[in-house]
Amino acid sequence: MDHIILKLDRVRRELELSRDIRQTIIPGLSLEIREGEFISITGPSGSGKSTLLYMMGGLDRPTFGEVWLDGESLTDKSEREMTVIRNEKIGFIYQFHFLLPEFTALENVSLPMMINGKRTGGEIRERARMLLNLVGLDNRADYRPSQLSGGQQQRVAIARALSNEPKLVLGDEPTGNLDTRSGKQVYELFERLNRELNQTVIFVTHDEDFASRARRRIHLVDGEIETDKRL
Repeated sequence: MDHIILKLDRVRRELELSRDIRQTIIPGLSLEIREGEFISITGPSGSGKSTLLYMMGGLDRPTFGEVWLDGESLTDKSEREMTVIRNEKIGFIYQFHFLLPEFTALENVSLPMMINGKRTGGEIRERARMLLNLVGLDNRADYRPSQLSGGQQQRVAIARALSNEPKLVLGDEPTGNLDTRSGKQVYELFERLNRELNQTVIFVTHDEDFASRARRRIHLVDGEIETDKRL
């Protein structure tokens, strides 16, 4: 874990509420993430957790400061360039799975690879099936989201996030809509991805049990890092 995969240098995020009023969400934050880390981000509501996560993943841009991913600055990238970077290097998992309802599980997992265009159709299908097997859903490949439980839908979303072998997997309350049993399965899957594949995983959560399973915990208060502990 020597390679710094993500670096935030004095990032500040402000929201312009009106021409004369700006609200500061993150006043100035620096952070380094090493490859293979398993990190939870916690804090009270309104502390800037999701804003920080979205800046890490290039879905939001800092007002000031710089974000580096895999040695490349994201600061001056165009939206088209950021779309390519997100597709190739970042896997997102949200509280809601956002699977396309008209597509099967296999097709949903395949879609980012089809957009990427670097694999043949056969290679895409083979990798999509491998990823569904990885998340324990190889027997649900031809099911549509409406035929899957909430936990199964979220596991398909995790497989989809892994489709292009991302440098980062980012989760925003990934167990927030799940029951306790399904949430536990998702926890265990993240741990396995980190342990067996050395996947860098960063997730925002209010779930104390989930947060405590990470190997590093960053706690935010008012947009600033109050504690940063390795567990």
